[in-house]
Amino acid sequence: MAITAYCVKCKEKGVEMQSPAIHQTKKGGFMAKGSCGKCSTTLCAIMSKEKAEAAVASGVSKAY
Repeated sequence: MAITAYCVKCKEKGVEMQSPAIHQTKKGGFMAKGSCGKCSTTLCAIMSKEKAEAAVASGVSKAY
């Protein structure tokens, strides 16, 4: 499962994350953190619980 996000430094939408990890926020939400393939800036994508569980099931690392 490819997780995509907006890169603030490159100004591009839909950049695929390199080595993403699923994190849980303090309020119980879920987000994916990874890096941009072009500029290696940290990328974050907010996601629902269902999408986070699907990403973990498809092989993305779990960091919580």
